[in-house]
Amino acid sequence: MYQVKLYNKISPVGLELFDKEKYAYSEDMADYDAVLVRSAKLHDVAFPEKLKCIARAGAGVNNIPIDKCSEQGIVVFNTPGANANAVKELVICSLLLASRKIVQGANWVKGLKGTLDIGPAAEKGKATYAGPEISGKRLGIIGLGAIGVKVANAAVAMDMEVWGYDPYLSVDGALQLSRAVHHVTDLSELLAGCDYITIHVPLTPDTKDTINADTIAKMKDGVRIINLARGELVDTKAMAAALESGKVAAYVSDFASDEILEQENAITLPHLGASTPESEDNCAKMAVYEITEYLEKGTIRNSVNFPNLKVPYEGGYRICMIHKNVPNMISAITSAVKSNIENMGNRSRGDYAYTIIDTAAQPSADDLAALRAIDGMISVRTLF
Repeated sequence: MYQVKLYNKISPVGLELFDKEKYAYSEDMADYDAVLVRSAKLHDVAFPEKLKCIARAGAGVNNIPIDKCSEQGIVVFNTPGANANAVKELVICSLLLASRKIVQGANWVKGLKGTLDIGPAAEKGKATYAGPEISGKRLGIIGLGAIGVKVANAAVAMDMEVWGYDPYLSVDGALQLSRAVHHVTDLSELLAGCDYITIHVPLTPDTKDTINADTIAKMKDGVRIINLARGELVDTKAMAAALESGKVAAYVSDFASDEILEQENAITLPHLGASTPESEDNCAKMAVYEITEYLEKGTIRNSVNFPNLKVPYEGGYRICMIHKNVPNMISAITSAVKSNIENMGNRSRGDYAYTIIDTAAQPSADDLAALRAIDGMISVRTLF
């Protein structure tokens, strides 16, 4: 029976998809085959030798030690797109919050409790909280992944002029993107002309502080900026200075920082982007599917550290191998397998590769030992 270690509370809707005759799951496990996690930090966790995969019920994987997992042959999955609608809806809400001073106005009205003729008194203050409509304004979207595409299409439907920047726009993303979206390949071009800017890219060393003093200087005066992706994508000190000067008229962020909390024209949310029951259910269901497909069939789907690979099963015995992406590895593998090879698949990604071989006869202990002895081999396991 496969053992799955749970970190955080995982949606029961997802957990119910585990076959109870094949899987046991709990937060209290010392030895386990898989991990299902949301936001818990795993960098200091000593993983058991039998751990084969980690599924993050969400998109970001900064809480997981990716390099360490790759070295140990642990496949890390995320769930791209499962929370995209939830984040999209909050982005649309944030566009309005950044424009209409809704939060500030609501907080002011709360302070009128006990005022005589409170209705007229409240209405007299409305001019202080007036703000522009978003219809007809230009929205710039940095990153056209699952979330960015949904935001773009929704903004088009709200009569905004939408510009999108993504040098790695996928074929699927392009097909889903409204034809009304103006796709640019130069970020500076997007920054210079937009009334609103929202960012939807993963956090990497290259994307850290994408929005900084230099990029803000290229923007229109009075630009309104939204960051519901990752806090570190924005240099908060530069943003605070831009808010103080009025260069940035409003900033809505899902990530708290002392510099931003001090700013009158900033709205900070408590990381609400994917906090909907529907999103949590979708992420959990996708994560469970990824775990079961990998453990039972060897299929890798939505991995962040190893190549995706699915090999149709046509019978026999399956050998799944994670190894370094080095010359002559395939010839070494096929030489070590003595049985007839019925089916085979191989994909590489950077320094690593993944190979699946189906054989007619059950591989012997000597065959498996020979595979594990190949220079650059990280892990070997058999299925069926």
